[in-house]
Amino acid sequence: MRQNDIAPPPSSRKERKRVGRGNASGHGTYAGRGLNGQKSRSGGKMRPGFEGGQLPLIKRLPRKRGFVNIFRKEYSIVNVAKLNAFAEGSEVTPEKLHAAGLVKTLKHPVKILANGEVGHAITVKANKFSTAAKTKIEAAGGKVEEVDHAGQAK
Repeated sequence: MRQNDIAPPPSSRKERKRVGRGNASGHGTYAGRGLNGQKSRSGGKMRPGFEGGQLPLIKRLPRKRGFVNIFRKEYSIVNVAKLNAFAEGSEVTPEKLHAAGLVKTLKHPVKILANGEVGHAITVKANKFSTAAKTKIEAAGGKVEEVDHAGQAK
């Protein structure tokens, strides 16, 4: 075998289509562009998304920006200062917060945040606590208990 005997596999090398070189070539007259119209003309290229003057899809859609986390968990938030509405030594549950009007719905889990101060010792049962809220409740002599959304202790 010599170097001049080596050939590429059949049909691996394809000659380019030479259009507009006369009718004998098979690609004459309209050069593969069809008859009339914008796309048959020289320089007749349209930008991506162009729909012939119709309002393009990109302009028809509302402008949506940013990122929306579809796995986001929505919480009903209660600040520590609001817990002063309950008597000393009482047990605060999501149901009691709802009854007191501090939580609009029990559809979402309840989270206790640390805004404000708690004046007396209470036992708080909620689905989530911020670290600062836990320390504030325990510093006032109260207890913190995390329950799952159904109401059972974790």
